[in-house]
Amino acid sequence: MSKPPEPNPHQVSPWKFVLALVVVVGLVALISPLLARKSAKDYATRYDAPKGLGHAVVEPKPTESSASTAKQNPNDLSWTNGMVWIPGGTFQMGSEEGQPDEKPVHEVTVDGFWMDKYELTNAEFEKFIKATGYVTIAERKPKQEDFPEAPPEALVPGSIVFTPPPGDVPLHNHMAWWRYVPGANWRHPEGPDSTIVGREKHPVVHVAWFDAVAYAKWAGKRLPTEAEWEFAARGGKEKLTYIWGNEKTPDGKWMANFWQGKFPNGNTLQDGFKSQSPVGSFPPNDYGLYDMAGNVWEWTSDWYLPDYYAKSPKANPQGPQESYDPNEPGVWKRITRGGSYLCTEAYCWGYRPAMRMKTSPDTGLNHTGFRCVRNGPPPPKS
Repeated sequence: MSKPPEPNPHQVSPWKFVLALVVVVGLVALISPLLARKSAKDYATRYDAPKGLGHAVVEPKPTESSASTAKQNPNDLSWTNGMVWIPGGTFQMGSEEGQPDEKPVHEVTVDGFWMDKYELTNAEFEKFIKATGYVTIAERKPKQEDFPEAPPEALVPGSIVFTPPPGDVPLHNHMAWWRYVPGANWRHPEGPDSTIVGREKHPVVHVAWFDAVAYAKWAGKRLPTEAEWEFAARGGKEKLTYIWGNEKTPDGKWMANFWQGKFPNGNTLQDGFKSQSPVGSFPPNDYGLYDMAGNVWEWTSDWYLPDYYAKSPKANPQGPQESYDPNEPGVWKRITRGGSYLCTEAYCWGYRPAMRMKTSPDTGLNHTGFRCVRNGPPPPKS
């Protein structure tokens, strides 16, 4: 079995977003000290930053109409909108083979819940946008008060796009392949000249945690907890390296959309995809869930703490009430799970079910999406 990679951040904070943009417009000398001071703030101060950005944190609950429908007619599952019932149970969460924050392996019990069969698609997200007029964070102009010393011309809407460098680069410097692109957002995944036409069934990307929560609230759903996500991803199987078994490519078959070849500029495309793939392109796990490994990272509801597993509750853990990332002590982060099309054993190995990643909640990237869950009664017994 391959040795897990060294700890390596696989995300870019909002402060680095602006830094990258300033590089583009030639203003590094002016704004770099500002960014350094922001990143050096005590992480407890960072807790209020999402509110300061004007994005209220709302934990959505199932709608009353859904619950009443289920009570009136248990055989009517139309309210689930094609979601999959995850029966709940007890499992061993984490891994002794992976990163330090995946340890210790600990017993966790989760109640049953409904989960989206697929990652949310561009087509589904567009319905939400048309119905509500919601504007994603990547489409909003950064606020001057968040960067008071930044020149106005540096504050333009955009997002982070994977951009392979022309030659070999050290893998500890993730800024070498991430680039802030003005005009990049869920409608324009690679920048203003790109489009989602023809990619309606691809997972929506460039959605920040706040964007995902806004969709979930509108849909009468919520984001899964980290424990719910891992339990569902494992599909009822215990202690396997991957959701399908212990071999990466059983019988030579690619089981998920992730990187083949030399990262970050030698993708051999053996799985047939250069970037995101249409949802459901690979086999489901034993719960009938697709793309729980690879394709795009998926937001969960939990804050990130590297040592949370040592003190996590055994029943239905909701995650910590605070966040701390040793790599960026001034930035509170939420957990993402599942890996993406950019994951490789040499770099992040994120398509393992136990792998934990963390990203600030106001950050969107072109390899991050989400799926939702909801509470509710189980399907009737046949």
